[in-house]
Amino acid sequence: MDLRSMLAEVQSMSDGLYTELRWQENRDQRMSYLNGQLTSNSQETATGLSARAFKEGYWGFASRSEPTIDSARLAVQEAVKNARFLGSRGKKGGALLPAKATSLEKSYATTKPKQSTGFWIQWLKQVDDRLLAKFPALKARQVTMTSLEMEKKFVTTDGAIVHSLVPRAHLAIVLTVDSESGPVRYMDVRGGLGEKEDHFGGDVNQLDSWFDEMHKIVQEKAKGVMPEAGEHEVILAPDLAGILAHEAVGHTVEGDLVMGGSVAGDCMNQRVGSDLVTLVDFAHTYAGTPAPQPVHVDDEGVEAKDTVIIEKGILKHFMNNRETAHHFHQAATGHARAFKFYDEPLIRMRNTAILPGDASLEDMIKSVKKGYFLAGAGNGQADTTGEFMFAVNRGYEIVDGKLGRPLREATISGVAFEMLKSVSMVSRDFEWESSGYCGKKQPMPVGMGGPALKCRVAVGGQ
Repeated sequence: MDLRSMLAEVQSMSDGLYTELRWQENRDQRMSYLNGQLTSNSQETATGLSARAFKEGYWGFASRSEPTIDSARLAVQEAVKNARFLGSRGKKGGALLPAKATSLEKSYATTKPKQSTGFWIQWLKQVDDRLLAKFPALKARQVTMTSLEMEKKFVTTDGAIVHSLVPRAHLAIVLTVDSESGPVRYMDVRGGLGEKEDHFGGDVNQLDSWFDEMHKIVQEKAKGVMPEAGEHEVILAPDLAGILAHEAVGHTVEGDLVMGGSVAGDCMNQRVGSDLVTLVDFAHTYAGTPAPQPVHVDDEGVEAKDTVIIEKGILKHFMNNRETAHHFHQAATGHARAFKFYDEPLIRMRNTAILPGDASLEDMIKSVKKGYFLAGAGNGQADTTGEFMFAVNRGYEIVDGKLGRPLREATISGVAFEMLKSVSMVSRDFEWESSGYCGKKQPMPVGMGGPALKCRVAVGGQ
């Protein structure tokens, strides 16, 4: 659908209300092998459009699966009608922070020749064959490739006009071995921003070092010990620190959840971490390169900007849409995002990360007399009180400043702001985790990252 036609329809039919019209297409693909058998080969395309209109604190929303001008007219009419109906019967009030009109054309599509689905099925079979040849004693192996392309065309009555395409692709490997107490598995994922052709498709032998490292880890886990339960001094690896930054901290500072009673509501300009902790939600670029999930303009037409949430331990800013920005008297920095065309934009994280410090990981480990090195979060949960609990994919004892026995499994739990206050060392290493989806009412691809952190946390074990 032509953007200029979309803009003309919205401006002529908005009836004086702030109104948005968004066309969107999500292209999703998944292929998977389990022990040499193709178990999944699915492709889904969801295309349609939606409109929103705002009146006195109330949003009217409507969506249509037919991406035509006639459907756009109907969606705008219904959204405006719904907003006026709600506004006439409620007493909510409220307003939107004004936003500068933004124009953007941005695509992260691959510049390489596109390969067929058949090619990728055969390539995944080669990956599976390679794993079988290298590690015939595995109890099970699973190879899964996923990709998602999100394309949006978006206009607003205050003049925003946006066309974006953001793809991502990942390869996940799961290795399972037998142990004396039952099966033990380990999963790792590669890939990130871009299409499959940008990350995969070459000689599978080039993946050997990755496979070898995974096999080493799962074998260690099978022979591992359980940690001692209780509060311990730990080193959280960058991948685990990044997930905690998103799950345990990020959700507490989303403006709509703050208005709903999040623990962060009473903490503005208060200490929530040590001086070593600075947490930023990056819009689209970090250290001169694209972040895992770049957002240049959000789904309210607001230019996306980096947002410093915690600065040297002090809570400085919430993540806002235009409505919560007006409520909190803060800037709107581009956090309103919708997953599919029939979803309403919600306040969502983009690329949430703790900034690196100046310590070396080696010195951090040496500084721990008795504790644990922990990496990779498994299943878990966090809520708006800041409380969290996560399974840990791998870990090692630390005894007298040296890595010791591997752990079979472990959990960590605590309260996010208390954990951040205990941070005493931050590494200069930094890693992004790019494969995650955030599950706030609707899934949403996100990035999360961080350095290694030395802190205190409750460790579950025996």
